[in-house]
Amino acid sequence: MEENHTEDSLFVYNSIMKENDNIYRDLARKLGLSECGLWILYALRAEYVAPVPSEICAVLHQPKQTIHSALKKLETDGCIELTQGKDHRSKQILLTDAGLRLCRDTVDRVIAAERAALAALSEEERKVFLNVFSKFTGFFKEQADRIG
Repeated sequence: MEENHTEDSLFVYNSIMKENDNIYRDLARKLGLSECGLWILYALRAEYVAPVPSEICAVLHQPKQTIHSALKKLETDGCIELTQGKDHRSKQILLTDAGLRLCRDTVDRVIAAERAALAALSEEERKVFLNVFSKFTGFFKEQADRIG
């Protein structure tokens, strides 16, 4: 009987995750950004990482080439500048004035929507949600690491 409940929970979980992914995909499209471009600007704007490509790759869990291509597009569009980092191999990502305006019109609105959604939960609900989701992700990662 427990397996049936697990299967039902798995279906609900996957449905929620796909819907959540779709929300971000739709937002990127509505805002005229690639999905990866949205997440790069988001990471820069939310200051989750130092503005260097390697840290963007790490925090977004995306391959270097995917990030590199999206950075080149943002650079070509005049939204960022890639400048020399601390050594000759590293680059630093700087938002241009156009990039800052783009962020205000796009990712800042996404962040505000997320904050409003979280604020709709009580403080206790937020804590439980984040704790349980983090715990599940850790358990899932352990299981995924065991697969070939």
